[in-house]
Amino acid sequence: MLSRILVANRGEIALRIIRACKELGIETVAVFSEADREAAYLALANESICIGPAAGAKSYLNIARIISAAEITDVEAIHPGYGFLAENIEFAKICQECGIQFIGPSVASMMQLSDKVQARELAVRSNVPIVPGSDGIIDKEAEAVMLANEIGYPVIIKAVAGGGGRGMRVAHNDISLRSGFHAARSEAEVAFGNGQVYMEKFIVEARHVEVQIMADGRGNVLHFYERDCSVQRRHQKMIEESPCPVLDTGTRDTLAEAALRLIRACDYSSAATVEFLLDKDNRFYFIEVNTRIQVEHPVSEMVTGHDLIKWQLKIAGGQSIDVKQESIKLEGAAIECRINAEDSTNKFTPSPGKIERFIPPGGPGVRVDTHVHQGAVISPYYDSLIAKVIVHQPTRLEAIATMQRALSEFVISPIKTTIPACQAILSHALFTQGKIDTGFIDRTF
Repeated sequence: MLSRILVANRGEIALRIIRACKELGIETVAVFSEADREAAYLALANESICIGPAAGAKSYLNIARIISAAEITDVEAIHPGYGFLAENIEFAKICQECGIQFIGPSVASMMQLSDKVQARELAVRSNVPIVPGSDGIIDKEAEAVMLANEIGYPVIIKAVAGGGGRGMRVAHNDISLRSGFHAARSEAEVAFGNGQVYMEKFIVEARHVEVQIMADGRGNVLHFYERDCSVQRRHQKMIEESPCPVLDTGTRDTLAEAALRLIRACDYSSAATVEFLLDKDNRFYFIEVNTRIQVEHPVSEMVTGHDLIKWQLKIAGGQSIDVKQESIKLEGAAIECRINAEDSTNKFTPSPGKIERFIPPGGPGVRVDTHVHQGAVISPYYDSLIAKVIVHQPTRLEAIATMQRALSEFVISPIKTTIPACQAILSHALFTQGKIDTGFIDRTF
């Protein structure tokens, strides 16, 4: 088992990792920027070290400073969390070269899966259905228009690198494709330093369903069932749940097995999420793999009873997964709402500032993952996530009722949050009935 690690992240996920380490007897080093100097969770780490100014590029994305912090504090490994450097291949390579373990997959696995075109090719070889689209990178506008007319509109242009909804544009005709093609390339270049794009058929009224995987690099590859992440705004997830309310047992098993085949094909270790689109006829299509722990991982933890962060740490420490697939049971229903510092009544504009009142919900079946407290400041420099509210109940309808109750108790002021938006979604008849897709928010709200 590892004895001392550095947490190369901030906020909620940094605290989540620190807590898991404490329970496993692992010492932690927390890094922080000048903007996070007063963060309360830093006191829970065994040591903390400043890595630069507020701007992410000069702190949490600054590889040289993070490696320096790791060497100065004599850690064995680095946990990147999610976001920032979590899927940065160069960072993983440098960790390896410096003799510091990267808590995540190997560089070879990351390279194979982070490139969306290579990942599609791997899916084809693994007999996993993919969305119809380009065979590789599209360099020219004319090529994009020709292919779109072959596979039929609507289509979606997607960045080869990165994710999170950036570098993506949906087109319904030649005119919108021409502008979307260049916009996606420009956005991808700025966001990921790689402006390459590819094209897929845009599945109308699709659900976003992903399978949580954990592998130990020793041949043990297990799934922790699926999450439905269809409630999205501009490709950004707002509400996630497990199980997917429209999957029957047969389709669920087939989906999970497809995800397992794909991960087994690349000699993987650590956590992975295999993402699919599910069409109106419950046919699924592979879209990408996230080679890290996800924001919404607590949903899977609640329905299976397994701590996924601890599994990451144990695997990194050389331990094999000592449970069998048949022992991982899907129990009840779980829902997660992301609470962000955004004004949902005003086009979701950012709402940073100091939190004067903070009263989180509680009670049976309620979990709140947050680094925030009364008096904390939500910085304009980083992601606006304040908290994740996760509920777990025997049935989906009971989980919805518990979430509604929990959100009604949550007090965060004076800044604006997405709580009202989540409450409106949860109370909508189509959500209650499970009749949602990735366009639900845009069409309804």
